[in-house]
Amino acid sequence: MPPRSRFPTLAACLALLLAACAARAQQSTYELDDSGDWVRTRVPDPDSDEGRIAEARRLLASGDTKAARSIVTKWLNDNERSDSPWLAEAYLLRGDVLTAGGDEYKALYDYEMVINSFPGSAAFASAVERELDIGTRYLHGLRRKVFGIRIDSGKTIGVELLMRVQERLPGSAIAERAALELADYFYRERELEMAAEMYGIFLTNYPQSQHRRKAMLRRIYANLGRFKGPEYDGTGLVEARALIEDFRAAYPADAEEGGITEALLARIDESAAAERLAAARWYIARGDGVSARMTLKRLARRHPHTVAASRAIAALEQYGWLEPADLEAGAGDLPYYDDEPTATDPEPEPEQP
Repeated sequence: MPPRSRFPTLAACLALLLAACAARAQQSTYELDDSGDWVRTRVPDPDSDEGRIAEARRLLASGDTKAARSIVTKWLNDNERSDSPWLAEAYLLRGDVLTAGGDEYKALYDYEMVINSFPGSAAFASAVERELDIGTRYLHGLRRKVFGIRIDSGKTIGVELLMRVQERLPGSAIAERAALELADYFYRERELEMAAEMYGIFLTNYPQSQHRRKAMLRRIYANLGRFKGPEYDGTGLVEARALIEDFRAAYPADAEEGGITEALLARIDESAAAERLAAARWYIARGDGVSARMTLKRLARRHPHTVAASRAIAALEQYGWLEPADLEAGAGDLPYYDDEPTATDPEPEPEQP
């Protein structure tokens, strides 16, 4: 469960919201009198649809979820096949009652009813936001009830809910929050490829967001974290280097403070070069001289100031692949490290291309 101080219960949030909107909850009308005081001028008929919905809201605001649920459920049973203008509000209210009572998963059925059946109603955006709140809590560790006990992970449901929010209210502040929450979830769970992609979507869809700096930085770290070593795919390093350049241009002071400096770029260059060198050795070990030669020459040109580049030059010389044109193309500017072949270097001589 997330810390209570950061993530208050949905029941508490709903109670505060409803208490703050008590006047609206009773569907009463107030006007200023001559003395400047607010005077209630209209109270809904308690036997009318409006009055019953208002009474259920009042009970929910006071914390009596059982009585509120009874009233709104009876009203829905009597009116669900009617064309009452209160249907969307009633489904939303019952969802709020269920959520406040700890049955947020059951509440999703009522919120979905509002979203799918009443897309033009005033309750539509509220229902989408309620699903965002539930999905966020699932992603922060809230477990779904099974037979009244919270034993089932709600993370899969949470991911789906946050994706739906973005589809249903694209470009809105609610969708922006959902996109960032989802990216943060993947980042926390170390699903770095998904995190990098989601932060990229967030930056594309919300280029003016106040959270842009955070998203850019985490996208860099996610791509860096995807690199597991020279024996693995180094695509993330290539992306990270380009993202670092963008971040340094947009936030130079933050880049320096956060360690996004030339030193980090140099380490990325070394890692990318090491990955290419490992690939070249793999080709050599299998007798594929053409691919090995091409990979070594490309490494030397693209990462000239790395240890791996000096080893690539040594390998090109060893197999007779180094040509004057290679040096003229830029490889001759490489710093030369006089290191011996390592134990991982392949023994057999490959076929000459």
